[in-house]
Amino acid sequence: MKTSDEVRQFTIAPDDDGIRLDRWFKRHLPQVGFGTVSKWARTGQIRVDGKRAKPDDRLEQGQQLRVPPGGDTPDRKPKTKRPLTQAEVEQAEGMVVQQTPSAIVLNKPPGLATQGGTNTTSHVDGLLDAFTPGEDDPRPRLVHRLDKDTSGILLIARTPGSAAFFSKRFSGRSAKKIYWALVIGVPDIREGTIDAPLAKQPGSGGEKMHVDHEGGQPAKTKYRVVESAGKKVSWLELQPMTGRTHQLRVHCAAMGHPIVGDGKYGGKDAFLTGSISRKMHLHARRLIIDSPDGGKLDAVADLPEHFAASMEQLGFDEAASDATPIRDDPPPKSREEKKQQARQHAKTYRKSQRGPRRGRGGGAGGKPKGRGK
Repeated sequence: MKTSDEVRQFTIAPDDDGIRLDRWFKRHLPQVGFGTVSKWARTGQIRVDGKRAKPDDRLEQGQQLRVPPGGDTPDRKPKTKRPLTQAEVEQAEGMVVQQTPSAIVLNKPPGLATQGGTNTTSHVDGLLDAFTPGEDDPRPRLVHRLDKDTSGILLIARTPGSAAFFSKRFSGRSAKKIYWALVIGVPDIREGTIDAPLAKQPGSGGEKMHVDHEGGQPAKTKYRVVESAGKKVSWLELQPMTGRTHQLRVHCAAMGHPIVGDGKYGGKDAFLTGSISRKMHLHARRLIIDSPDGGKLDAVADLPEHFAASMEQLGFDEAASDATPIRDDPPPKSREEKKQQARQHAKTYRKSQRGPRRGRGGGAGGKPKGRGK
């Protein structure tokens, strides 16, 4: 790679196919600010295959990108890998469920945040340098998240290209996510869909969500009761069809059956007496998603210790869920299929009426008898 004092030429790699020009700079030349990129584009100094380009233009694999000299921001320090302790490396490696050329699948334990924030210094994102062998290797990145107290499958992309690929599958809702939850009580309808829009609850500082039929964002969750222990608790399979914050927790509480251990949305009623753990019983059990390597990535995460102990104590058999997954919605019928179905229905109906019509007669040949005067 040439220095910033010379004109630089780059070939767009497969991982960058479809990326915006300004995001390409953020990914590969982060020391060049957005203002500089805009100025270069406006003055024609950036060229893609010899032509002028705009910051929001999409790049294609194999294109030649010309970058002019300079542009370095002197006060911006390049990001460096944070050295991890041996314990942190072991913690990261201990979460690995599956690895592919494009992804690392983790089983996140409850109590570990996905990302950092105010007063949050220990999180999954901070451990990802454990999977970066060299300084020049791309840093793995998160493509979705789990709540701090939710355990289970967390997908990490190895490269920027695979991150973009997986993100499209999550946003396009083709990724299938199956969660397990223990909830208080037993739903009257044992299998169905919760369709309740969600919004941030006023006065909570955005930390809590609630059902808002007027101004909420659409949120839909499939659920199925797998087993129940009397009337006090049941084991649900949950499949979110949308990805709203705290969606499963709010939907279960709104149904009148809060998740066991979820005091935030269920209050004191979310806790069971006896030896059942007070930790939240919500687990991302399985993820099925298209893979950029071809085919499907299908990963399953074992239950955390407290959840497994509760399942055993309540007499629930884990195999009951894996053997009978939630049924997929049938694909919509075409117009021709609908016509064929209507013709078949009419034919079946006519057949069913032949017997009664003959029976109303009584004479030979099915002709009705004349009535005497």
